[in-house]
Amino acid sequence: MTINDDGWDSRAWLDGDWLHREPRREQVRPRLLAEATLLPWLAPQLPIPVPVPELTQYGVRHRVLLGEPLEAGSTALGRQLGEFLTALHAVDPTEAVAYRALDAATAALEKATFLDECRAQVIPLLPPDLHQPAEALLTRVAQTRTSLIHADLGSNHLLVADGRMTGIIDWTDAQIGDPALDLCWLLNGAPEGIATGLQETYPVTDELRHRALDWIRLSPWYQVHRGLLLDLPDDVQSGLPRIVSCF
Repeated sequence: MTINDDGWDSRAWLDGDWLHREPRREQVRPRLLAEATLLPWLAPQLPIPVPVPELTQYGVRHRVLLGEPLEAGSTALGRQLGEFLTALHAVDPTEAVAYRALDAATAALEKATFLDECRAQVIPLLPPDLHQPAEALLTRVAQTRTSLIHADLGSNHLLVADGRMTGIIDWTDAQIGDPALDLCWLLNGAPEGIATGLQETYPVTDELRHRALDWIRLSPWYQVHRGLLLDLPDDVQSGLPRIVSCF
């Protein structure tokens, strides 16, 4: 497993066959530590391995999962991911919260803060004719919270070895949310074969497909928002055209 110590929330390092993670910011610490309660309970319910962390003086550690970040796709990998998400989204959300998944109300409040900042700071930077559709997008993505979701399923968090999924990592954002968020990259940006295979084992309805497309349209907003927050003008300038291209 290759360790890329460039996470926004946590730094990571190897010690033998243990992977250690430490929060980069204090506001991340409660969610990182929550993984040590949530994942040991969740792991037996899922068909793909996930970390089983334990607490350390710095944050958490878990045994290294074999595999490298997903780069090439196949329908077989897509089918595995569909089976994984079918199991994850079927988990009892009330029980998941009892095991320290972020509850729907708190997750909705955090998302509302981000969306309000986007309305105030990002929309004014867009062409005037996009202000109304941009506002409509921000309104739509805030509406559905029904399932336990990973909430950050991208290539770096999907481990593959010998043509099979071998691990799903980085559960800091796990929450009760919209299952379409877990589908957005897999259906709209993942390597060829992933979307096809996933739809063989996961019931992707038209409604889910439309919401997943909204979530992928929202992705460049995070880059621009972060650029404004941290005074990174290059992130803002490169992110704004990506937002515009989604309309």
